[in-house]
Parts: sequence; structure tokens; C-alpha cells
Amino acid sequence: MLALVEAAAESDGVRPLNEHAMLHLRYGGGGEARAVLLYDDTTLVGYAHIDLADPDEGPSGELVIAPGHRRRGHGRALLSAALDLTGGRLRLWAHGDHPGAVRLAASLGLTRARSLWQMRRSLSAAIPTATVPDGVRLRTFVPGQDEDAWIALNALAFAHHPEQGSWRRPDLERREQEPWFDPAGFFVAERGGRLAGFHWTKVHRDGEHADDPIGEVYVVGVDPSEQGSGLGRALTLTGLNHLRALGLSQVMLYVDEENVPAIRLYESLGFARWNTDVMYGTTFDKA
Repeated sequence: MLALVEAAAESDGVRPLNEHAMLHLRYGGGGEARAVLLYDDTTLVGYAHIDLADPDEGPSGELVIAPGHRRRGHGRALLSAALDLTGGRLRLWAHGDHPGAVRLAASLGLTRARSLWQMRRSLSAAIPTATVPDGVRLRTFVPGQDEDAWIALNALAFAHHPEQGSWRRPDLERREQEPWFDPAGFFVAERGGRLAGFHWTKVHRDGEHADDPIGEVYVVGVDPSEQGSGLGRALTLTGLNHLRALGLSQVMLYVDEENVPAIRLYESLGFARWNTDVMYGTTFDKA
């Protein structure tokens, strides 16, 4: 399955599965996920990852068809099998909003429900100095010490986010096992001895970025009580300066199209939209 995913990523210029699905492929997971495999004779030509974990939003998924086996009805067969598995209720991500995914979704009655922007900026352009609010101390994440406090803050910061806010300690620990994990690029803010915010950066060095690594504003979160204090901006700038110090030329991030305040912040820091991931759904309740 990993070989199929890599072949599709190389062919399309975008990964067909998100990080959550890739981690499930590598490490396995709980009973909340299902896999649908599609074969042409004895050849694996399609894979769908279905996540059943969210009873309110409903099942979500992603699928991929091997590049050499497209335009033969395999995508429709795989999506139909996924819909049968979920009782016809499904939210499906299309990374890069590939035209084939648009046609496939429309053919089975799925409609556009949510968009996630990928934004980028050059790291050669000037980056303002971070101004940390009074009473706040910045440091880096300490593995084995900060996990529980970070999980609690992440849930608070993303209480209304359909994916990020539901993370548990195993979700964090799986990422700590990944080759890209570097606590030196994981910044946390403390106020009065408690975590008040964080900026976790990431560096992509594999696949399409093997020859030209790119940094990522992986996730930025602040305690709701810190909203308007400037802490989010300070944390973002701290991470950007860190990524530039590594010698990287570009940085990327993902942000929900409806998160207008975040988009305005990132645009003020020189980011512009690069690409779009789209979620199509048969049933979808906006968070």
C-alpha cells in the first residue's frame, strides 16, 4: 500500500493521503479506522482509508488509485465500496483538488463541503522579530515531560476543530517517533508555570522535497485566554526565524478557508495561497 501511495504522490505532485492516514498505515491504529482494498485480478490498484472516530461529524476518508490503473472505473468502484461501508455517509478529502477527484465526487452525489488552503512564503524575505507578551517565557518542548500538558492545551485551543482538537497522547507519541520530529523546533510558551501556547514546526525532507527541503508551520495554538495578546503572532515568528536559521528557502502551512482571522495573520506575514485541499461529503455539519 505504501508503494501505491508513493507512486500516486510522484505522479500527481501531491500526496493522496494526509499525515493521519499515513501514520495509521505505518503503525496501525485502533478500531476507529477501516481499510478498503481494490484489486484488479491479483494487483492492488486502489486503497481507501476510512476513519469512523467522529460520531458527530460522521465518517471521513481518503482514497488513492494507482496511476497506471486510472480511467477504468476503479475510483468509482472504490468510492462506492467506501460508501457501502459507511452506510452512505462519508466526507472525502481530495488533496490538491485534482480534476479527477472533482468528477468522481460529482458522479456519486458528493458535494464540496470544506476547503483547506496550503499557503507558502519565502524564507529569504525579511521576518519581523518576535515580541513576546509580558509575563510569558518561551522554551522548547521536552519529550517525556510536556506531553500531557500539551495535549490538554491543544484540546482547549482547538475545541471547535474537527480533527486537531481530538488528539490524544498516542497521536502525539506517534509523531515523536517520526524521523522529522525535532524538539528544537517545537516551541512552547509558559505563563505562570502553565503552558499558554505553542508553535510546532516541521521540516519535509522526503518525497518531492528530498532535494529541496521545505519548512512547515505545523500547528500553532494558544489558550483562548491569550487571544488578542499577540502570543500567536510571536510564536509564529519564532518558528519562522528558526526554520530560516536551518537554511531552508521556503515555508508552508495549512489553514481552513473559513478561518479568516488566521488567514489575515498569515497574509500579514507574507504568506499566499499555494494550493487547496477540498472535502466532499454526502453529509457534513460545519464545525
